[in-house]
Amino acid sequence: MAERRLVSVLFVDLVGFTTASERRDAEDTRELLTTYYDTAREIVARHGGTIEKFIGDAVMAVWGAPSAHEDDAERAVRAALEIVTSVPRLAPDTDSLQARAGVLTGEAAITVGLIGQGMIAGDLVNTASRLQSIATPGTVLVGDATYRAASRSIAFEDAGQRELKGKELPVQLWRAVSVVAKRGGEGRAATLEPPFVGRDDELSQLKDLFHATARDGKSRLVTLSGVAGIGKSRLLWELEKYLDGVVDLVYWHGGRSPSYGEGISYWALAEMVRGRAGIAESDDPATGRERIRQMLAEFVPSEEDRRWIEPRLTGLLGFDELPSESRDELFAAWRTLFDRIAERAPIILAFSDLQWADQGLLDFIEQLLSWSRSSPIFVLAEARPELYERRPTWGHGVRSATLIHLDPLGPEDMRRLLTGLVPQLPEDALRRIVERAEGVPLYAVETLRMLIDRG
Repeated sequence: MAERRLVSVLFVDLVGFTTASERRDAEDTRELLTTYYDTAREIVARHGGTIEKFIGDAVMAVWGAPSAHEDDAERAVRAALEIVTSVPRLAPDTDSLQARAGVLTGEAAITVGLIGQGMIAGDLVNTASRLQSIATPGTVLVGDATYRAASRSIAFEDAGQRELKGKELPVQLWRAVSVVAKRGGEGRAATLEPPFVGRDDELSQLKDLFHATARDGKSRLVTLSGVAGIGKSRLLWELEKYLDGVVDLVYWHGGRSPSYGEGISYWALAEMVRGRAGIAESDDPATGRERIRQMLAEFVPSEEDRRWIEPRLTGLLGFDELPSESRDELFAAWRTLFDRIAERAPIILAFSDLQWADQGLLDFIEQLLSWSRSSPIFVLAEARPELYERRPTWGHGVRSATLIHLDPLGPEDMRRLLTGLVPQLPEDALRRIVERAEGVPLYAVETLRMLIDRG
């Protein structure tokens, strides 16, 4: 039986597939198309959508049926951007292969139970297909309803009004640019976020390594290394936004090691525990202890384990004195907490500015990864190269460890970064900023903002 539902429809097709196929034999071409289908299917599923059908080199997917989420339009646009970004990497030997996409949101007739067999039909489907067909290669066009539903977390550019076949009046369209916040707009910056440039390969590598951790159920260490301002924190933010948009549950924990002050042992770890327990800086010790108990009751089934872990967490957060015992006993209690959380879903421990961390925290991280090998724990260590001066053997004892070193951005990427913030930036100012920044994006952005403030 058909029923009307609010859905978001995605159409994607390949551009340059014929050119890319000319250099391949029939088997290689078929493999390329299969890889494209598999990539699209995986991305759509991760974002909670359903593949309706494959038509040649086109993909149609739907959100809102058979199951619905309140943010289906946003999920569809996130998936579209992800597919469009992923396609060029499927054929690295050519720069001709790209994808273009269209997303439309509205009411459509749904036949429940006909997944892949014409579940959705009507004007919305036809219009979404036409929307995709006029998109510039490498871009995502959306309709007005999709824009309104997704604009809190996704940046759009006005694509103007366009005439579409079957429509009496021109249709207002928007071009999706990038994800700028977590779902619903959480974490969106008050100022314009600089475009994400020059790090697509590194972000793709992070995504692949995380999904391997989740799939295999094994712990992993990834160290992001680079000088100050090179883009390490931005990569973490891009990964966090991406994982917040996928349908699978992921427990994200973030903590930063300060560069100054006393009594800051395990500071980043304490921040992670505070975040998981929902403890605010203004909470008094009694409130903090209660929130710790509530968190343990949620994640640690054994009452005996809860009694053992609790004083070692309240001591970590400074609510009580730490028990007088060996460091290994403390580490075991903290490790058990994360092991229990990881039994629910994969977890990420994102340590920022690890070059400032005390040796005890570095020891704990390495011990956690060594002892919890069979837990889906993904440790992201963001640090300047000084970490390896303090700890030359960092990560050597970890079975699954990856180092991603971030080099300075090239001049063209730097120009894209700056013109993405100020499109009409004079050429002379653009050239001078690029030269002085020497490939460090933070320096370039801060210099530009200083010039803007000065008028």
